Amino acid sequence: MKKILLTLLMSVPVVTTNAQTTKNTLLADWKGPYGGVPAFETYTIHDFKPAIEAAINEKLGEYDKIANNPSAPTFENTIVAMEKAGKKLAQIKAVFDLYSSNLNSPEFEPIETAMTPKFFETNNKIYQNAKLFNRIAAVYRSPEKSKLTKEQQRLVWYHYANFVREGAQADAKSKARIAEINQELAGLFTKFSQNQLADETNYYLALQTEADFDGLPIELKNAAIAEAKERKLSAMGCIANTRSSIEPFLTFSNRRDLREKAFQIFVSRGDNDNVNNNNETLVKILQLRTEKAKLLGFATFADWSLSNTMAQKPEKTIDLMMSVWNPALAKVQEDVAEMQKMVVAEGGKFKIAPWDYRYYAEKVRKAKYDVDANQIKPYLQLEKLREGMFWVAGEIFDLSFKPVNNVPVFHPDVRVWEVSNKTTGNVVGLWYFDPYARKGKRSGAWMTAYREQSKVDSAVLTLVSNNCNFIKGKENEPILISWDDASTLFHEFGHALHGLCSNVTYPTLSGTNTPRDYVEFPSQILERWLATPEVLNQFALHYQTGQPMPMALVERIEKAATFNEGFSTVETISSALVDMKLHLLENAKIDPKTFEKETLAALHMPSEIVMRHRIPQFGHIFSGDDYAAGYYGYLWADVISADATEAFTVDGKGLYDKAVAKRLLDHVFSVGNTVDPEESYIKFRGKAATSDALMRARSFPVVK
Repeated sequence: MKKILLTLLMSVPVVTTNAQTTKNTLLADWKGPYGGVPAFETYTIHDFKPAIEAAINEKLGEYDKIANNPSAPTFENTIVAMEKAGKKLAQIKAVFDLYSSNLNSPEFEPIETAMTPKFFETNNKIYQNAKLFNRIAAVYRSPEKSKLTKEQQRLVWYHYANFVREGAQADAKSKARIAEINQELAGLFTKFSQNQLADETNYYLALQTEADFDGLPIELKNAAIAEAKERKLSAMGCIANTRSSIEPFLTFSNRRDLREKAFQIFVSRGDNDNVNNNNETLVKILQLRTEKAKLLGFATFADWSLSNTMAQKPEKTIDLMMSVWNPALAKVQEDVAEMQKMVVAEGGKFKIAPWDYRYYAEKVRKAKYDVDANQIKPYLQLEKLREGMFWVAGEIFDLSFKPVNNVPVFHPDVRVWEVSNKTTGNVVGLWYFDPYARKGKRSGAWMTAYREQSKVDSAVLTLVSNNCNFIKGKENEPILISWDDASTLFHEFGHALHGLCSNVTYPTLSGTNTPRDYVEFPSQILERWLATPEVLNQFALHYQTGQPMPMALVERIEKAATFNEGFSTVETISSALVDMKLHLLENAKIDPKTFEKETLAALHMPSEIVMRHRIPQFGHIFSGDDYAAGYYGYLWADVISADATEAFTVDGKGLYDKAVAKRLLDHVFSVGNTVDPEESYIKFRGKAATSDALMRARSFPVVK
């Protein structure tokens, strides 16, 4: 997942000076190598509030100056000036978001609660600045616009459309209410996120005896022991309430009773009978979103949310999801039947339950394809796979990575690499890697840009990070990860490469700042390189022998590549469909549990599977607006990535075809949002994407 930041708050602005910088390091300009980097070692959470308030005042002053410029509006004195405004706030917001996701704590939470609405309030003031909008509109409508470059015209259109979408043309009464709604939503988003993090932190599965470890691979056992020690528990081991801990436990534990307990604490996050219950919060979010959409002239929030995406209309997304849903259901039925046979053969007297699915799917895969996750995992060393990602980036995008030690980091686990073009030697940015789970870090994996690439004044290097939640084992032993985790690693690195390959002028259009249902395409296509023999032979090395993964095993992995696609498709699309249906409500007065149950029943959701994100823990859609009515974007982007993969594998010479890779770089990874995504994709592919390639990739029937 690409962690999206508020566009206006992340623009790259002019350098300013302020006497307060000597007292509050958050207010200081980033200094040092690479055009300046965050001085993480100097920041304290108590500096956030005064720094944010000072930086907001500075930014609003800069925007007021643009709005009140006595000169006639031009591209330079209005649009470019906006691109340069707000440097301090951009930098502070990047650090603030980093603390929120990676270093959250009881001390930071009240600061987050108090200050998050301030960012929304700032955006409201900018979007509702009538003089500023009139200047943007004047540039947008000016005959002189035709003389601008295509990138400049795109930037003018983007700012004009964004202001209109956020209510710049609404009446005064509506503007006031929209501002109130945005403020209230900001607080609710923070509350939802903090509640979810609290349940992830406070609930866990204690492993009391040696028997409780039955079936667990040695590295998972060691991680559980280490987790118990870190929490200072009397138990022998502990399974943390995060996806990276729970899913391996559900896959390998022979203890069905403990699998059920682990499953229940995970799917109950945000839905427990405690102060962190999210149901009331999320209903209020839905109600406010519905009201806001109607004030902006849209029937539902989904209609508003999709108005700046490739899909444009909710109906198109539902049609796509349903076209894949029914084949996926059929595949799940086949897979469950095989699993149930195995239960019976073992003498089991139970029907496959959700806490059994991964366990028996793994058994079926082993029996059917002779592919055992425990046989694969010794070859999947985290550090070797990281080297493999670097090698792939070098092969397809001509990038090289060099570790650096002169850049401050926010935690001892974080490491930094300088990224350069191998041919020219030019540095293109820094890549920060934060791989391990810890207290105060939200679960999952994501990419963030601390600073966008741009050339508006001079070349500004991007600073990007990948953050994961792998579990540390014993000290000085390699971290072994699952195949799914390896795919996630490559996925998030794809987002990072999207930022590092960016070569545009204006930060608003830079890197991953593309429509939400396109932004996952570059990350999803990069997953394809993991399974290539070139990567597996060089970097899938056994952690004890150093030998590469045997070709026979590689071939079996390839044959099993589409195994369990029904499960992963149903798990994900059920969440996307529920997300869309929630945001198509014209009256959001619902009981979330009832809505979830009835919606899934109408979809004939298999009883053996739950949504990947149940409603009370669906942080994608309730910790911010970025993915709200947008979770379908993963499927939308996978349609594109599957089609794009065939440019290499069907029309080209394979995934390392230099000519196809060059087109992918030139028309996708380097252009950001300077070109309409549909236009840029056609330039790469020569045609528009269809869902046929996705159906082939998942071994579903292609319907003509």
